[in-house]
Amino acid sequence: MPKTQEQGDLEKIEQLERRATPPSPIIYQAVRRNGEEEMARPAVSLWWSGLAAGLSISFSLVAQAVLMRYLPEMAGRELLVALGYPIGFLIVILGRQQLFTENTITVVLPVMAEPTAANFGAAARNWAIVLSANLTGTLISAAFATFLPAVPPETFDAMLRVSEHAIGGPWFEVTIRAVGAGFLMATLVWMTPGAGHSQTLVILVMTWLIAAGGFAHIVAGSIEAWFLLLNARIGIGEFVGEFLLPSLLGNIVGGTAIFALLAYAQVMKEIPAR
Repeated sequence: MPKTQEQGDLEKIEQLERRATPPSPIIYQAVRRNGEEEMARPAVSLWWSGLAAGLSISFSLVAQAVLMRYLPEMAGRELLVALGYPIGFLIVILGRQQLFTENTITVVLPVMAEPTAANFGAAARNWAIVLSANLTGTLISAAFATFLPAVPPETFDAMLRVSEHAIGGPWFEVTIRAVGAGFLMATLVWMTPGAGHSQTLVILVMTWLIAAGGFAHIVAGSIEAWFLLLNARIGIGEFVGEFLLPSLLGNIVGGTAIFALLAYAQVMKEIPAR
């Protein structure tokens, strides 16, 4: 039967709505497909992409230090300094580099859909390679800034001041703050497929909130923690016990145990079985 004018208009409206705000099952499929592709990538590709991400995200610390150096003392200064934090994330995400906290949801969705031994192994492999590469990249950046005249002395001092917030508080407090960062990063990944031309703004807002809110991010925070360690401001015990382990645990809980489970739960009855 020929379509009526009203039916034609309704179809056009639905198409516009799908382009403007894709429904959750479509977003889920996009993120899941991306996760499957990442799980299938060669280890060497993951490593170099993860290393690049660790190097790139280090510019978050540099950008914050530059802002701290030049901004006068005033109310709300910390909120303005936090505007430097998204710089590294913009480089990493728009450059399609491998960041561990993105993978707490990306490679987990395929595992939730098909919880096989092969998928669990592929996800664990991805996590291990990407996280170690990220941390190696931030260590290289911290060493570069510490032992070479990479930045002016005033910026170097500002980098130390910015980094001081990376270590502080009981491990439980750091873990809980890391849960928030993991959830926000997973939210960012979920929002990206439908962001379109607003992707840069989404990255800017979500990552600024991580910095401004004092949440703990395992990779972005590691450049600060490495920097403090190499400059003898903290010991290895503080690095591991007060930053590395609690941040890692919290990011995984926030990104995987909370957001990924919620994301899968809301669409599991709407997606086709494989």
